[in-house]
Amino acid sequence: MDTPSALTERYELTTHLARGGMADVYQGMDSLLDRKVAIKILHSQFSTDEAFVKRFRKEAQAAANLTHPNIVGIYDWGQLDSTYFIVMELVDGRSLREVLKSSGSLLPRRAVEISSEVAAALSVAHRGGLVHRDIKPGNILLAPDGMVKVTDFGIARAWDDSQELTKTGAVMGTATYFSPEQAQGHAADERSDVYSLGVVLFEMLTGQTPFRGESPVAVAYQHVSQAPVAPSSLNPDVTPELDALVLKALAKNPEDRYQTAEAMRADLWRLLQGEKPLVMTGAPQPPPAGDASATRMLTTPAPPPATVPPDEIYRQLEAPPSSNLAFIVGTFALLATLAVLVFLVFQTLNEGTSTASGGDLVTVPQVAGQAETDALRIIQRADLDAIPRGEASDDVEAGIVIRTEPAAGEQVETGTEITVVVSLGTNRFGVPNIVGLDQASAENLIVEQGFSVGTVTPESNDDIATIGQVMSQSPAAGERLDEGSPVDFVVSSGPDVVTWETLEGREERESVAILEGLGLIVEIITEPSEEIEEGLVVRTDPEPGTEVAPGSDVQLVLSEGPPPVVVGDLRGLDVATATARANDLGYNITVRSEPTLVADPALDGVIATQGRNPTDTIEAGGTMIVTIGQYVPPATTTTTTGGG
Repeated sequence: MDTPSALTERYELTTHLARGGMADVYQGMDSLLDRKVAIKILHSQFSTDEAFVKRFRKEAQAAANLTHPNIVGIYDWGQLDSTYFIVMELVDGRSLREVLKSSGSLLPRRAVEISSEVAAALSVAHRGGLVHRDIKPGNILLAPDGMVKVTDFGIARAWDDSQELTKTGAVMGTATYFSPEQAQGHAADERSDVYSLGVVLFEMLTGQTPFRGESPVAVAYQHVSQAPVAPSSLNPDVTPELDALVLKALAKNPEDRYQTAEAMRADLWRLLQGEKPLVMTGAPQPPPAGDASATRMLTTPAPPPATVPPDEIYRQLEAPPSSNLAFIVGTFALLATLAVLVFLVFQTLNEGTSTASGGDLVTVPQVAGQAETDALRIIQRADLDAIPRGEASDDVEAGIVIRTEPAAGEQVETGTEITVVVSLGTNRFGVPNIVGLDQASAENLIVEQGFSVGTVTPESNDDIATIGQVMSQSPAAGERLDEGSPVDFVVSSGPDVVTWETLEGREERESVAILEGLGLIVEIITEPSEEIEEGLVVRTDPEPGTEVAPGSDVQLVLSEGPPPVVVGDLRGLDVATATARANDLGYNITVRSEPTLVADPALDGVIATQGRNPTDTIEAGGTMIVTIGQYVPPATTTTTTGGG
């Protein structure tokens, strides 16, 4: 359908800004409040999905109740005929996706700042019972003043649950930022948003996402089964503390991640203050927001709400209260003295352990059997660089360290990279959800996720007319099986007989989709029609309501528009009469500006010539050129006689 220039009397569209997978975004004007707004218009296919429309209304209402400086505000939503739209705050800036596309990566501090503000937005939404489900750079906007804005809260849920995801050929366009549980078709909670934010933070630090592949399915499989590398292996400016924070957010098991966005934000805040995050100290995570008694027990103050510009927040970070100045100066003097003493002691103790090149030797700690996060912390405390790597194991529980490379007990120089081999568990994987896919897509997904295609059973079904669509599977989605195990499924062979309602007046593409969805073979022919507009359906053969078997041939007759008409003879008629006759026949005439000279006085001032022969035809509504005659009398000859 054509996009209207106005939505109700209040909103007017001015400029097209972007097109996404589910909507077009326009800049518009709110005439009631005289302000610029962003207007998101959902694509037309969603308006026919009643379940989606119902979810859209519910989620838009919930998102509209979110008020926070880091959240793009939703002002209004509504409907114009079959067009659904959302009116939002207009952010004058760029998306994080555009920034990363042009710069590749960001400075670690700026990446932490942005992540902290996104986490603030998520924390507010989660407390309101709203999970975003689609945190990605394209949904993070950066205003010119540095403020970070998260958009599309709640709308992702309406999309995520939509029947569109179960239609043939549907793919998950943001699989790059999916959590493992989303990739497996499980429910998403606030920890899923934490994981997605971890992916975004990884990309800001390194210029690339932790998992890449040739298809969304291949990427989703890596989210489930493959451990990410530490960001510092791709960007040496990333500190061990920031490495640990990112890997904590990217834990496969939701129980091993930050349990709340607020907990992740608190650790990001500690990094900005130059402190170690709790993930490095082994201290328990801070309680959920609102637990004032527990919060008072923390030694690090909670991060301030993001309600002021970033430069003001940074001044809070960098300017300690003047009342503590004497204490801070004294503390630093004491620490400096202790540092000198510790240096002298260690210099004496390490004189016999220096290598020929002058580097200190340390012993690789024994961390086999430890949890991954604990092992990484122990390795890093030994002045070694810990690089986690996943490996399948039938003997060691998932998330537990199998060994290190170099092995525990070996002497290595400080700063040496130690590969920490972490168990991924047995080669048992969750069975993918294939119900609703076509047979070819289901088979591809089964093989890509490490299983084999078992028995495929066709079965007729009057409710699922699409032939080849998967109706059920065994084992069920999510059940864990050994690699290579077969997955059986049942596909629809369509109903025994099919019928359809009238398609008269519908568009060709829509009608073909309906008939082919019933398993019918469509042949398109055309014919003239006085009543039906050109290109639309005139009728079908057989007629609507006829019961036919799937696989039968059906003719879809499209209109060529009105049939051509015979122009007739307009010569000798005045312009008014000729115009009326042509209009009666179904076409128009245009009078040439220059008259034609005629010798017949009867053609003077009337139509003398016409652009087509009287027996020729012209398309209905076409135009024929005619010429008015101008009589020219014949020249007279004068005879003269001469006198002699």
